[in-house]
Amino acid sequence: MNIGCIPNKTARVAPAREALIDVQSGRRVSFAELDKRVRRLANALLDEVDLGKGDRVAILAKNSIEYMEVLYACARVGLIAQPLNWRLADVELLRILQDGEPSVVVVSDDFNAQQAALQSHLPDTVWLSYGANSDDSYEALIAQAVTTEPQPSAGVGGQDPALILYTGGTTGESKGALHTHHSLYMGMLNQTVAERIVPTDVYMLTGQMFHIPVALAMNYHAHGCPVVLINFEARLALEVIQRERVTAFLGITTMLNWMMADAEFEQFDLSSLRNIQYGGGPMPRSVVAAALKSLPCTLIQGYGQTEGMTMTFLSQEDHQQALAGTHPERLGSCGREGFVTEVRVAQPDGRPVPKDSTTPGEILVRSEANMVGYWRRPELTAQTIRNGWMWTGDIATWDADGYVFIVDRAKDMIISGGENIYSTQVEAAIHQHAAVLECAVFGIPDDKWGEVVKAVVVLKPGAKATAHDIISTAAEHLASYQKPKSVDFVDSLPKAPTGKILKRELRDPYWAEQEKSV
Repeated sequence: MNIGCIPNKTARVAPAREALIDVQSGRRVSFAELDKRVRRLANALLDEVDLGKGDRVAILAKNSIEYMEVLYACARVGLIAQPLNWRLADVELLRILQDGEPSVVVVSDDFNAQQAALQSHLPDTVWLSYGANSDDSYEALIAQAVTTEPQPSAGVGGQDPALILYTGGTTGESKGALHTHHSLYMGMLNQTVAERIVPTDVYMLTGQMFHIPVALAMNYHAHGCPVVLINFEARLALEVIQRERVTAFLGITTMLNWMMADAEFEQFDLSSLRNIQYGGGPMPRSVVAAALKSLPCTLIQGYGQTEGMTMTFLSQEDHQQALAGTHPERLGSCGREGFVTEVRVAQPDGRPVPKDSTTPGEILVRSEANMVGYWRRPELTAQTIRNGWMWTGDIATWDADGYVFIVDRAKDMIISGGENIYSTQVEAAIHQHAAVLECAVFGIPDDKWGEVVKAVVVLKPGAKATAHDIISTAAEHLASYQKPKSVDFVDSLPKAPTGKILKRELRDPYWAEQEKSV
């Protein structure tokens, strides 16, 4: 399959059907319009800019129709799209650009300042910009191109590289995960089965398009469904669901928390919702239960990574049965392996750990939806993919039926006085306090115990709680050595583009101070 040809199918059978609704700009385009512009852009990149198969095209922009055009146009003719995380500092953006060596960078006018800072370092790169405050070079390029089907498109697909997606950087320096047309297609197949997509769906893309959820949106396009593009804000998301009759979206755990915390949440008409997928990190069971009671639709959980798209799913029935009292503990699980995915929880030598819900191991994934490797990082690729299995770095247990329970990132496990403490268990206990909206738990240095547990908490709007309140609630559900020794309250937690909490930004200053004192 050629991923770039996705808009063409619906453009042929239902040309007037809406393809993209850009909330920020107010623009709406049909599948016929989208496919025409994709063909024009693809031809322009080949004929006017003189790009060839395998050349990279970087994109620095927020969610927009133009962004999707670039992704489809590149894929259609064998170019490799290189989305850029606009939240990164200029120095990191430059490092990623130098790593990918794109021939073209497409920039929206939101990032004129970044373009000015970066352009001088890349003198041989073509820069195309769009938006009211741009030089309009992007639109000018498209306007002069022909609308015929680009000649190379028939020979593109399969194992041809299509996308370099840079990791969220939760554990350090960003790395480029390289996906092919085939790996993206297989990831879409996983999602189709899990989400049970129907042609009448209207999908809302809440994540940023420089990360893997963009492939989920493409999958809805492949089914002929409209995709609504927003740059997430909780109130905006609620308004858009009501106005556009959205039926499905991927809600990172923190997004769902903020939407349900809106003071007027119950006033919105959310009856169009059919199914919500959540992910981006474990969701405390109390929050899952609240979401199922508050939202008029089914829920599934998807556990995934940039490197492997979505790998396990906790199904709609799993959620319903858990609330009814059948295996309620599975609300703390990320489910079982997806349709095209094989999952193993393994010891360091790769052998599976017992399915006893107790013995921890690392999650390994074997799937045609996995990346083919890290861009220009063969040594790291060899460390991550061994004998066909991708080592995720996530620690989990699994039960007799293959349900996976993530207990921590390998680097987030706290070792205090020789005892292993999984931060997610502590976070789940803290969430039992009714005032808690979000929290992050990590280890900080301690002279006596090596490290001890610290919690950073965000309270719900208008709620109050003290450190003693939080520790006491946690102590009701944990062993004494597992409870937080200290609690800080903040207005918000640092997050990666995926919505994952960046614990290293909270944790590292404590360890840096210790290193200075040594």
